Amino acid sequence: MRIKLDENLPTSAAVSLRGLGHDVDTVPEEGLKGFADPDVWAATQTESRFFITQDLDFSDLRAFRPGTHAGLLLLRLHSQPRRVITEQIELIFRTEDVATWAGCFVVVHQHKIRIFRPDERAF
Repeated sequence: MRIKLDENLPTSAAVSLRGLGHDVDTVPEEGLKGFADPDVWAATQTESRFFITQDLDFSDLRAFRPGTHAGLLLLRLHSQPRRVITEQIELIFRTEDVATWAGCFVVVHQHKIRIFRPDERAF
């Protein structure tokens, strides 16, 4: 899977995902750190990457409708150390069928994953 990690995620998550065979770019590595969200989003979609973030500016399901992008995963974990965030991301990508998440809007809570697929009418 082609993935871009937002600047609010630990770089160790990129290392873990690469170890699982994913093609991972990060916002800081691409020189986009501090750029406005629309610019980061545009770069992500131009590259057809699945975007992973904790930024609530990406939480509007209507603005990021499934099927209108390459995929978006919003992490809504309780305040956690960066190590735990990396472990959670790795666990998700080891145990879930993430290959089916292309074009989806995915919200990960502490003990729950909600997947909004392009064909659903949840909005």
